[in-house]
Amino acid sequence: MDSTKTVSVLNDLLNITNDRIQGFSKVEDKVWEQHSLLRDDYDQMVKESQEMRSDLINLITERGGEPDDTSSAAGAIHRTWIDVKNAFTGNNPESTLENVVFGEKSAIAAYQEALQSDKLCPQSTVVVADQLEQLKSSYSKFQSLEKSAD
Repeated sequence: MDSTKTVSVLNDLLNITNDRIQGFSKVEDKVWEQHSLLRDDYDQMVKESQEMRSDLINLITERGGEPDDTSSAAGAIHRTWIDVKNAFTGNNPESTLENVVFGEKSAIAAYQEALQSDKLCPQSTVVVADQLEQLKSSYSKFQSLEKSAD
């Protein structure tokens, strides 16, 4: 297994995880008055994201790579779009939560693509598959918001 390819894929996932963490910071305190029951799930997602980030950095380092601990260009564009949208909608809680759902769907797609790429070593495949299940679990908690917005 080519560790360079593994490190590249893991760095992509690290960027996406950093996007997720930065995206969550945009949710803080914008929705809890109307959706207080989601607060515990949200806090769990933030904690899991931090753990995922740490696990990815460890995997990259163990494979002799240098962690690219930045966010992705796509994530930066999406966060800018959220800022613009919120400027016009006044930080609408439903819109903010829909952005969480969108971000989770994007992360799931990226993780699935990474697993299908055959570029991950066996240990990385196990970690990435576990993280994908965490993403799917958090997505399912917020999926009903997307359906109610339709």
